[in-house]
Amino acid sequence: MKRTIDWHLREWKSDKHRKPLLLRGARQVGKTHAVRKLGEQFEQIVEINFELAAEARPIFEQDLRPERILRDLQFYTSQPIEPGKTLLFFDEIQEAPQAILALRYFFEMMPSLHVIAAGSLFDFALEKVGIPVGRVSSMYMYPLSFLEFLAACGHPSLVEAILNGEEFSDVIHQKLLGLVGEYLAIGGMPEAASKWVESKNPKQCFQVHHDLIASYRQDFEKYAMEHQVPCVETLFRQLPHFIGEQFQYKNIHGNYRKRELAPCLSLLCKANVIHRIYHSAGNGIPLGAEMNLEWFKIILVDVALTQALLGFDLSTWFLRPGIEFINRGTIAESFVGQELRAYAHPLREANLFFWRRAEKSSSAEIDYLHERDQVVIPIEVKSGHTGTLKSMHLFLAEHAETTPYGIRFSSQNYSRFEKLDSRPLYAVATLAHEDQRPGLLALI
Repeated sequence: MKRTIDWHLREWKSDKHRKPLLLRGARQVGKTHAVRKLGEQFEQIVEINFELAAEARPIFEQDLRPERILRDLQFYTSQPIEPGKTLLFFDEIQEAPQAILALRYFFEMMPSLHVIAAGSLFDFALEKVGIPVGRVSSMYMYPLSFLEFLAACGHPSLVEAILNGEEFSDVIHQKLLGLVGEYLAIGGMPEAASKWVESKNPKQCFQVHHDLIASYRQDFEKYAMEHQVPCVETLFRQLPHFIGEQFQYKNIHGNYRKRELAPCLSLLCKANVIHRIYHSAGNGIPLGAEMNLEWFKIILVDVALTQALLGFDLSTWFLRPGIEFINRGTIAESFVGQELRAYAHPLREANLFFWRRAEKSSSAEIDYLHERDQVVIPIEVKSGHTGTLKSMHLFLAEHAETTPYGIRFSSQNYSRFEKLDSRPLYAVATLAHEDQRPGLLALI
């Protein structure tokens, strides 16, 4: 499957000033596959998985001299490691924290060697050893975007047309909405998407969802303290019920207080299982300058996993996608958030923001805020054909000096009226393309 991350990894490979790279993201989003695909451009790739090969960890515990480490790794793997010819790949590097520190010295003393490290629970290791600031680069990876899903399903011409912002006839528009329904059922986790491409059997994909959920649960004991595991499990089970609304700890059922729930929620965020969408006043750029850490919404790593946790019948997305867009509005909102993260520049962690009027008497809320050319663009998600836009008009009126227009994503086709730019749900990528985000054209 074509991924935009492949383009960025090739750019890293060719950069004369590159640093050792940390590839970061949730479990099973395709990090290892992406590195191995890059490895095909080298004479050889030397891969050390510190979870599978615990005996390799002591190599980094004697000292951090790159020459000695490479010598020992060559003896251990029986493979040559030559700068300029070899891609050295440390997988599950969180299991060998000293190897993270060694990356600094690879940069300083052996800069011509290509080194990539990855790990699903990498951020937890950083608490122990820290990150070699200024000596390594990070690249963030997410589940497949809708465009990557389209490309994998054999629709590169549709990818190109969407990026060009073309308005489709009603027949093609409905076909694309049906494909969005497929994506919402299958999701963006590479294993599930691959099963769908190979077999077109949704039951096999649904089984992958439950297997992935089980693997995420198995991880709880790796990063949570023993007394925290039941609390993390409670949050993981209940959080999908609160997507689309401002999160409040008091809504979690169980004998837990905020002081117990808050650190467990942070653990799930650090494992990239969930993502917070923070409130911003939206008065200017950067949005994070007016961020309220106490006001946030959440989305999970993948929309299909979200629905699997909720016990939804995912097969209905194939049978009646138009009705499901109406019935599952919060899923459509979560989908747009997942898309915004997928198309963000991978060299920076993707942060999402929403807006809500501070007055208690007002229920005005904007689903997402987007930064572009020093202005703030409000984004509303309307899953059906109807729905008022009072919040959008209110935001535009209150932020007239910093916000030229707003965008609505819905199941309707393209249209524009005054300050409202309406786009179909399948066209979230047009934002990234207009922002001149690199790598998207590699999907065509």
